[in-house]
Amino acid sequence: MVEEPSAEVVLTNLVPKILGATANFRIHVHQGKLDLLGRLERRLKGYRSFLPDDWRIVVLVDADRDDCHDLKQRIVDAALRAGLTTKQGNLPDGFQVLSRLAIEELEAWFFGDVQALNAAYPRVSVTLNRRAKYRNPDAITGGTWEALERELQRVGYFRSGLAKITAAREISQHMVPERNTSRSFQVFQRGLMSLMV
Repeated sequence: MVEEPSAEVVLTNLVPKILGATANFRIHVHQGKLDLLGRLERRLKGYRSFLPDDWRIVVLVDADRDDCHDLKQRIVDAALRAGLTTKQGNLPDGFQVLSRLAIEELEAWFFGDVQALNAAYPRVSVTLNRRAKYRNPDAITGGTWEALERELQRVGYFRSGLAKITAAREISQHMVPERNTSRSFQVFQRGLMSLMV
């Protein structure tokens, strides 16, 4: 479950790279974070009524400027109220719902793989991540999508405004999960890999 179409195109490209080409998954897109969170408990209750034992639900949202612990707890609480188990419970028999946050926004993951950014948009410097404000992708302030737009426009792309879905598709096609330096991406990747255990 994701909050917007750009996350859908990113995961369509990345999940097979993380879990293998034969991974079976479906992505449900919402009309923003508030829509996802507002419908979450009701949707999870619906899923609980037919969820096979070997299926898992992953909820991915942007942290934005929310308190990460509170936001994650909100997702966990919705899952528990729906009668589902969560990874946070450390259950020996597994879990049904994995909650993950992109810090601050999904675009931080693109800054975490500057080689992919450069492959999609060759005028972007492969040394972009050496600049102080981009060394830690999850600590970019003022909005990561805005920072991405500024950097792409600075080198001549998206002059009339960032096309988020297009950029997400083009960058994520080149992403290599193992080299991504975004901690929130690394946590997401480890979470997905834990589904295969």
